[in-house]
Amino acid sequence: MFGKKIERVSTDMYSSFWDNLKNAFNRRDNSLYKLIALNLLAFFVLLIARVFLTLSGFGDVYTLALRGIMMPASLSTLAAQPWSPFTYLFLHEGLFHILFNLLFLYYFGLLVHQYLGSRRLTNLYLLGGLFGAGFYVLVYNLAPYFMDKVDSSMMLGASAGVFAVVVGAATVAPQTTFFLFLLGPVKIVYIAAFYVLLSFANSIGANAGGEIAHLGGAMLGYGYVVLLRKGWDLGMPIQKVGLFFENLFSRRVPKVSFRRATSTSSRTTNAAPTKTVQKETLSQEEVDKILDKIAEKGYEGLTKEEKRKLFEYSKK
Repeated sequence: MFGKKIERVSTDMYSSFWDNLKNAFNRRDNSLYKLIALNLLAFFVLLIARVFLTLSGFGDVYTLALRGIMMPASLSTLAAQPWSPFTYLFLHEGLFHILFNLLFLYYFGLLVHQYLGSRRLTNLYLLGGLFGAGFYVLVYNLAPYFMDKVDSSMMLGASAGVFAVVVGAATVAPQTTFFLFLLGPVKIVYIAAFYVLLSFANSIGANAGGEIAHLGGAMLGYGYVVLLRKGWDLGMPIQKVGLFFENLFSRRVPKVSFRRATSTSSRTTNAAPTKTVQKETLSQEEVDKILDKIAEKGYEGLTKEEKRKLFEYSKK
């Protein structure tokens, strides 16, 4: 039921990736590309700063500044930089690190966007990052194995948020398959399970902090969808903050309705306003209600009219 695919997928989601990325902040309900753009922007800013500061003999300044926005395991350090649980989630230093994170975010994020909507994708990513950071701090401060490493341990990367999206997508649509090189079609629930087990196995390795954060993000991703099915959206506070900034910074272009000043029949004159009214009724609030119904009853639980409205909205 919950894992069935929606018959008609938004054509905009599968249009040119670069076109969507370029216009990420010019479009509403486009959180997937906004998240990708923010990660890429942060990556290139850090890269440029690192090169210039190192060449100028100020490499230590770069290192110090970077540590100020990474996620610390130490509670005292965290108290001195409380912004870290948010900033670390958009930081990458290695090319392959950001490449694999964004590939996973893109493909699994498309599914979350399709089934749960744009805002809940943001909820998953941010809550996964926050929960992953909290789990990392908790384990490092309680497990004897990490006691001598707490003060020196720092973490960065989008992996915890990405893991929340991956596991969230696998919980929503476990039967969806991806075609993997050399393996062929594989259900995403098995892909998610494999990477969660891999992170668990590596939680005492060289990247223990990152792997522990992955596990925290994965737990949040699963719990978020399970609670959402019961009618509890853990991301409502984040969603409200996001709506505030979205309304604050979004460009609002007034819709102008044109009517031809000709002596056409009353039938022709009345057709255009009727069509306009139908489009205006396709509000985000109504679409969110339809998405909630999909989460509860599956796509097949929608009425024919609700399916039509969802399809019309996807073409905006």
